[in-house]
Amino acid sequence: MYNAETPLRAELPSSRQLLRSTALATISAIVILVAIVLPAEYGIDPTGVGRVLRMTEMGEIKQQLAAEAAADATAASAGNPAAPVAAVMANASAATSDALIAAPKAALTAQPQANWRDEVTFTLASGEGKEIKLRMNEGEKAEFEWVVNGGSVNFDTHGDGGGRSISYEKGRGVPADDGNLVAAFTGNHGWYWRNRGQATVKVVLRTRGQYSDLKQVQ
Repeated sequence: MYNAETPLRAELPSSRQLLRSTALATISAIVILVAIVLPAEYGIDPTGVGRVLRMTEMGEIKQQLAAEAAADATAASAGNPAAPVAAVMANASAATSDALIAAPKAALTAQPQANWRDEVTFTLASGEGKEIKLRMNEGEKAEFEWVVNGGSVNFDTHGDGGGRSISYEKGRGVPADDGNLVAAFTGNHGWYWRNRGQATVKVVLRTRGQYSDLKQVQ
């Protein structure tokens, strides 16, 4: 340390250079925060970059899991772990909360299975989750039903697109559901299921109606 040469005054950065470096570092931090951290961690995507890079989806799932864990903790503390919930996220408006209209189960189950446009069957091990979405334009309506064989699941019926997101309905410990999904806006609308039970379950989803395609997100 004592052999180190002391830099000359002319070699030290000027105050102007230090200010410029500080400004560049601040701008870089803001860009990283807005373009990467907010979409990937919180599902907030003000620039649209996160959606293109699929980071927003990851952030939404993280927030969804956090909300689900909080709901589990609340229900457990209340001593009613199997109670269904219908929590709507803050960004869901009152108008869009009416978009999901439940249809009588008897009417749906009476329909011949051959009338369904798509049918997807998948298994969920304990703790595992899966997301399936329909690509829909605003106002389009899709009819659905899903049934769990071997247990029940937690679910979140939601949508996203054009920088918007919505949670239509959530449930915990639900063995089956059906209804009409009306798109609040153009984008992807569907379901996320998570198996909180100890045993592996099989889920069968059937859909039909107004949507361009069905995609399995994960």
